[in-house]
Amino acid sequence: MGGLTLDTGALVALERNRRDMGKVVGAALRTGAHITVPANVIAEWWRGRTDRRDHVRKVFAVQDVNEQIARLAGKALAWLKRRRIDIDDRITIDATVIATAALHGSNLYTGDFEDMQRFQGFFPSVKLFSLKPAE
Repeated sequence: MGGLTLDTGALVALERNRRDMGKVVGAALRTGAHITVPANVIAEWWRGRTDRRDHVRKVFAVQDVNEQIARLAGKALAWLKRRRIDIDDRITIDATVIATAALHGSNLYTGDFEDMQRFQGFFPSVKLFSLKPAE
């Protein structure tokens, strides 16, 4: 397994102790894969301290949304606009998540598969994995 990037949906799945996401993270930890979450995803996910949230937080590294990631995300958004693909304010975070995956962990687990899929032509090296609906 290469590096692993998680979005807000993946963190929520871990927090809710979803077995499928737990297996993915467990496999990544066993193989020594680097697990990354962009800092702005923390803002979407964190709603105060809980024991479970603290436990989930310990399994990944927080990646600052630095200038390199911000510029790459901006280029991806411009690429979407040139293709006349609808974009809105919330897709900006998606752009930083997939840019982080391109740079730090090419396997991206997402609850926003369709939104992330829009970026596949710009980030062909990123492998997208959709979270299945909770059972």
